[in-house]
Amino acid sequence: MKAAAIQMVSGPRVAANLERTRALLAQAAGAGAELAVLPEYFCLMGSRDSDKLAVREEFGDGAIQQFLAGAARELGLWIVGGTLPLAATEASRVRNSSLVFSPQGECVARYDKIHLFRFDNGRERYDESQVIEAGSEPVRFELPSRDGHLWRIGLSVCYDLRFPELYRAHARAGAELLLVPSAFTHTTGQAHWELLLRARAVENLAWVVAPAQGGRHENGRRTWGHSMLVDPWGLVLAEQAEGEAVVLGEFDIARLQAVRRQLPALEHRVL
Repeated sequence: MKAAAIQMVSGPRVAANLERTRALLAQAAGAGAELAVLPEYFCLMGSRDSDKLAVREEFGDGAIQQFLAGAARELGLWIVGGTLPLAATEASRVRNSSLVFSPQGECVARYDKIHLFRFDNGRERYDESQVIEAGSEPVRFELPSRDGHLWRIGLSVCYDLRFPELYRAHARAGAELLLVPSAFTHTTGQAHWELLLRARAVENLAWVVAPAQGGRHENGRRTWGHSMLVDPWGLVLAEQAEGEAVVLGEFDIARLQAVRRQLPALEHRVL
């Protein structure tokens, strides 16, 4: 199966972001991708966290969801809509949600980001809990690919990457591919992004697709980028440092099965 990690440098205007998203998705489809994964906040990187409140949508209805469904249908792609803001139980918060659309334009899975980022080094301060309401459940979906294999895919978002128990839950449930749409800060990404992605691949003997925001945004924030595809042995197959890009790679289920036979670590779990 050919998959694409879409790297973006999203701005504060939803319409402009969706226009760029459509062009990048078309590029992925034109290159033969079956699955395209967008980064966290592909639709909006606002001036402040509370900007998400103004564009939040009810699940199943809204311009951003209609865009994703239409693009999936028109391009014949499986699309994972990195994240978009969906209505939460509290009016002052949103859910940071990753939605999966089939090539028929049907939303087949929804994952609400469980772990909320907080960071303060004296110069940069972030606290997602001020605006975002956390999810609580791991989510997986199945993708019947053109190669005849039914891929089992585990969802996650950005800060989740630091919590290996989520990915172990996916592995226990049979996941072969892990998705990590992100908007890592430049500071934390430079230190930990590749390290954590390769660790999650190696620990779970799984493929990883990690699309990211990557560059200097209109709001002044700088994201790390380095969208990448990682194989079950921890090898980085493809990577883009900064700027818009479609990062492509072929995933062979035989490769994953061979690695799991050679090193059956998942069968050796004790705890």
